[in-house]
Amino acid sequence: MGTSDEQYSELRDLIARLTGRDGVHQTAVPSLYLIRYSVSKSPDFGVIYPGLCIVAQGQKELLLEDEVFSNSPGQYVVSSAEIPLSSRVVGATFAKPHLSLIMHFDLSSLRSLIEEAQLPTPPSSGAAQRGIYVSRTRHALLDAVLRLVRLLQCPAEIPVLAPMIQREILFRLLLDESSVVLHRTAQANSQPQRIGVAIVWLKKHFRETFTIDDLARRVGMSSSSFHQWFRNITGMSPLQYQKQLRLQEARSILRNERRDVGAVSRRVGYESASQFSREYSRLFGKPPAREISGAGSTQ
Repeated sequence: MGTSDEQYSELRDLIARLTGRDGVHQTAVPSLYLIRYSVSKSPDFGVIYPGLCIVAQGQKELLLEDEVFSNSPGQYVVSSAEIPLSSRVVGATFAKPHLSLIMHFDLSSLRSLIEEAQLPTPPSSGAAQRGIYVSRTRHALLDAVLRLVRLLQCPAEIPVLAPMIQREILFRLLLDESSVVLHRTAQANSQPQRIGVAIVWLKKHFRETFTIDDLARRVGMSSSSFHQWFRNITGMSPLQYQKQLRLQEARSILRNERRDVGAVSRRVGYESASQFSREYSRLFGKPPAREISGAGSTQ
């Protein structure tokens, strides 16, 4: 194995060659995406899914309320939950574009791997931890990631080798001292696992009204514990989470279907079109009518 500098150099070359143009590129390896941007990007709103993000060149910042998670070569970012947030690419140029990758993973795969390898849960530095964290990229993890990206040049080998390498990547992540959040989330009936169940419900029913008490009972937690753990993991309350999902769905409809603002507000669960417009403008920095007129940029 080469040095980390050599590994990053090869990874940069591979991503640059395999992308060719700006954007997020799905690959022949399921759940693996390559990313390239030749210009800096203002904050872009979306949902981060459980997975690993490694930057080969440049810098990316994930913005969760008032928290900033910075990702650059030498670090990786892991998410253990689906969290609405914004992200921005910093300092990208045509001569030196931002180059990175994302590998999504299934949390159930973590559980089986922990049980098979009998991995102990790392000691926690505190009771509350976000469902997203930044850690130093160790040599063995970077080597496995590089081997996975190399496979894109050998399509015939992907069906056999890609699942094995992805499993190794998960194993390397679980060995990291920062992986306590992954271990907790993988534990059956743990508090983070129950919050994950609540998130799945919210994604399916974000148009509906609900109470914290009802949602807490649904996942078998007390209301106070549920509210605290939900905020600890996602950085926001369940109602704020629902609002993020509603507004992001509304933006997608406005951009793609050019529907009337009032109709869209009702479609995503708002009773008041004026409240919808206020909250939309506060989150995205522009009124929803501008999306219909074509003034909004595309993701």
